[in-house]
Amino acid sequence: MRSLRDFTSGVGFFFQGLGWVARHGRWWLFGLIPALIAFAVYVVALVFLGSNASDLAAFLTPFADSWGWRDLFRTLMGILLFLGGLALAVLTFTALTLAIGEPFYERLSAEVDPLPEAEEQPWWRTLPRSIRDSLITLFYVLLFTIPLFFLGFVPVIGQTVIPVLGALVSGFFLTVELTTLALERRGIARKQRFALLRANMGSALGFGVVGFLLFLVPFVAVIAMPAAVAGAALLARTRLTPTP
Repeated sequence: MRSLRDFTSGVGFFFQGLGWVARHGRWWLFGLIPALIAFAVYVVALVFLGSNASDLAAFLTPFADSWGWRDLFRTLMGILLFLGGLALAVLTFTALTLAIGEPFYERLSAEVDPLPEAEEQPWWRTLPRSIRDSLITLFYVLLFTIPLFFLGFVPVIGQTVIPVLGALVSGFFLTVELTTLALERRGIARKQRFALLRANMGSALGFGVVGFLLFLVPFVAVIAMPAAVAGAALLARTRLTPTP
């Protein structure tokens, strides 16, 4: 029962972030800038992948040249490549947006979660560490999601259990990414951040799963990104490291 309450409270923090940016429209527009840049990058990349999926499939499957059904096989392979690229775009959208928008989201997070004693560092000094932490997080995401992707082809569980597990895993790591700014401002390193979120698993999953489901809708991911950053700051301030 407590886990359900924690999960629900995590969902609530996301919508608290949405309420915060709705009341502070200037900061919402400010937070849209890096999300729009990242969205444009992904649109160009996915259009390029979609336009060249057949050629890429042919390049990757020279062994099928003599097959009578090679065209059908390569068409299916091209579709899978595009779907894989789309899934990777969804999984990495937050990391890329945070990397592009480091100075934007640091200011937004600080506005939502003021810490007079925090030692603010210039963004160019924290950027390398943020990129490194994002790559490590991405490694863990792929470690879980690649096996889940292939298990998705297993009858019955692939259409029932696996999508739920995928949403939970992706949601947790989305929370990891989004709470990084607020927790780093408190001097909490990556390993400690993971430990904090594991100790508050219900709230971390509730916050991340609702964000993950919203981020599956491409343009919603753009307009919801500032709200997600604001909600993560409120989650960190209120639940992970309660601040008077």
